[in-house]
Amino acid sequence: MNRAPPLAWAGLLLDRPLVMGILNVTPDSFSDGGCYATPEAAIAAGAAMREAGADIIDIGGESTRPGAAPVSAAQEIDRILPAITALAAQGAVISIDSRNAATMAAALGAGARIINDISGLTHDPAAAALAAKRGCPVVLMHTRGTPATMNTQAHYTDTAAEVLAELTQLRDAALAAGIKPEAIALDPGLGFAKLGAQNLTLLRATARFKALGHPLLIGLSRKKFIGEFGGEPNPAKRGPGSIAAGLYAVAQGAHILRVHDVPETVQALRIWQNLTASENEPSF
Repeated sequence: MNRAPPLAWAGLLLDRPLVMGILNVTPDSFSDGGCYATPEAAIAAGAAMREAGADIIDIGGESTRPGAAPVSAAQEIDRILPAITALAAQGAVISIDSRNAATMAAALGAGARIINDISGLTHDPAAAALAAKRGCPVVLMHTRGTPATMNTQAHYTDTAAEVLAELTQLRDAALAAGIKPEAIALDPGLGFAKLGAQNLTLLRATARFKALGHPLLIGLSRKKFIGEFGGEPNPAKRGPGSIAAGLYAVAQGAHILRVHDVPETVQALRIWQNLTASENEPSF
């Protein structure tokens, strides 16, 4: 099913790389856990991301870092709804980062427009039907196992080929559930059931994932492999390496970068766009 990706996704033009700002309303996310755990802090942070140029604000109420324990949908909903309601009212494009259909439904009811599911709509049996019924855009990410077990399942003979095949299966299952092709974006799931150099292998294969014919989201911000290869153990200080890797992904065809460092990424992309635009034709 190779085809050119659509000119727009989730009502957003894909004529330039999009920035998805990460807003974790959690106490235990790997990089920013606890920073935005109150509604006031989360709303302020989301508004600042939008002001800085984020096209999408991705709001999550459950940490899915390696080894994280699950939380109930009720707790997840309590965490996310104040921020979603307030930021959607301000005009922000909101995606809900969740594996749970009840959370997805509550978020969409509060004004979220996009479902971003790390399990590719497989964790909750009701998720795919919900997305199809609502007709909303979805991001299908590749992983194996659960956050608690995924690092034990990072065994591949051919990392890029196997992830590509498994992500294609997720896409085909979503189509079979009634989700429209133009609603689907794909994410190879860097850091999720991938260790060390496996992530570099996937980044080098970005064009192969783009060839599936859907918008391609890359989420590598501040992840462990950035620190591993960039020599930085502190996740909060991995912004430069994250931007470098993100620009590489965009140059290979990625459409959306999911990032913590929104102003810095937006600035870097603007320079990249102008350098790669035709002479005398600035891209913004």
